[in-house]
Amino acid sequence: MSTATPTRERPATHFRSENIDGVNVFYREAGPEDAPVVLLLHGFPTSSRMYRNLIPHLSDRYHAIAPDYPGFGHSDVPDREKFTYDFDHIADIIDKLLDRLDIREFTPYMMDFGGSIGWRLAVKHPERISAVVLQNAPLYPEGGDDGFWKDLIPYWGDGSDEHRDTARSYVTPECTRDQYLDGTHDASLIDPDCWLIDQALLDRPGVDEIMLDLLYDISKQETVFGAAKEFLRKEQPPALIATGANDGVFPESAMRHFLDDLPDAEFHALDTGHFALEEKAAEIGSLMRSFLDRTFTDARPRRLRK
Repeated sequence: MSTATPTRERPATHFRSENIDGVNVFYREAGPEDAPVVLLLHGFPTSSRMYRNLIPHLSDRYHAIAPDYPGFGHSDVPDREKFTYDFDHIADIIDKLLDRLDIREFTPYMMDFGGSIGWRLAVKHPERISAVVLQNAPLYPEGGDDGFWKDLIPYWGDGSDEHRDTARSYVTPECTRDQYLDGTHDASLIDPDCWLIDQALLDRPGVDEIMLDLLYDISKQETVFGAAKEFLRKEQPPALIATGANDGVFPESAMRHFLDDLPDAEFHALDTGHFALEEKAAEIGSLMRSFLDRTFTDARPRRLRK
């Protein structure tokens, strides 16, 4: 008789899309429909693909939703002359997607651009935020004119064509690759398909201009970030911070500022870089399971379909 421990089956991930304001928005979805929802908000310059290794760690007990923003991944890429590419508009699209899916409460996982989207949702609907998970996400930008931000700072200052051209360094294959490799503990664990796929999507006609619009919009977040800090101080949502400590974009020192407003947050600095899930998906998945299980011990269903 076999004494092997049975393998726990994980629900399959479904690949779906919804038409929101004339834009087909792609999303990955897995997990029980009546379970607490985890909204996985991706960064730049990637897509919901960055969550492909995390979703299986959550989906037997939690309902994972991972959308691609317009202009990213498998979502439509509307012409920028007809569609405003800024974080306010993209957050509005994701908000409408959540309404379409009848999601009333959720835990956002915020990473990079995902923070700019997630904070807007939290400020607009604080009553819907069950908890927050943060990984290399913005809210407490550090000063300095070198490092990752050096080609963006002049662009933010005047938005000129000259400085916009300089900022094109952020949509090059070298920058895309380096965001995956810099700060990793073992670079041989990072699948080269990650930056090749992201770059292929960046290289589609017109996408570089869309990304430059969004990179410029980073400079206009002072009001939203102020409101987000007030949300954290007032609401004190349960919070898990599991972040790549060696990230040159949002390093451990910046992420530790979250503890100023969330002193009870659970904080883990992991020995990896910006795209921490590529090297630490199992560890982050385990930390999330423990955190979410404690948060939702007595949780009611968080997702209802009409």
